[in-house]
Amino acid sequence: MKSTQPYQPLLLRLLHGLTGLFLVVAILTAFWTYNTYDGRWGRLPLPSYREIEGIHGTFGLYTLLVFPAFVLYAFHRGQQRLVQLDSLAKLAQIGKPIGWYTLNRLTNTFALLALTFALFSGKMMDETWLPKGELNHAWYYAHLIAWVIMVVAIALHLLMNAKVGGVLLLRSMLHWEFREPDSPKLWASHLSQWWFGVRQGTWLHWCSLSHPLAGLEMAILLSLMAAWVIPLFK
Repeated sequence: MKSTQPYQPLLLRLLHGLTGLFLVVAILTAFWTYNTYDGRWGRLPLPSYREIEGIHGTFGLYTLLVFPAFVLYAFHRGQQRLVQLDSLAKLAQIGKPIGWYTLNRLTNTFALLALTFALFSGKMMDETWLPKGELNHAWYYAHLIAWVIMVVAIALHLLMNAKVGGVLLLRSMLHWEFREPDSPKLWASHLSQWWFGVRQGTWLHWCSLSHPLAGLEMAILLSLMAAWVIPLFK
């Protein structure tokens, strides 16, 4: 690994990579699903594959399973990459490095919110709607909008990371090398320490902080929990 290449923690690369992989497949199959069952706003000459909705749902589910762990990492170990208290003030300095870094943090945060909206709206849908030709449900429209927002969010995320870190930053997310403190051999110990902290009430301390991200993290996690619970009562 070149010394000039930034180092990304191994756990970040794994969670980011899995979330990104499942999400990209879910996005592609989402369009194929729309193309097969709807197509009111344009179509591509793709084969009509009726089982594509199930494949889309599977990868959406995979994303939903991995995403909470990525959220916890992003808002704790990676909170410096997200929006900060002084972000709006620093955003005024666009054109300078600090302005671009701030915009990058905003786009990272926007991507988390966009994915939350996409996952929640997808779980609110009924898998029988599209096969039955029921295309006018509010949650179906919401999920279509979420798909567009998510595509824009990914484009901005890649563009801004390329702007602030160049190709080296993007490539650093694909390397498998890791430093000793990141070794998977230590993960069990780290997890044990984290669980001990939870039992001691550190999460209550986190919720009581005036940190700008505490409320945002809680809102995302509650939305993901609601995505599992609400369909049980439908």
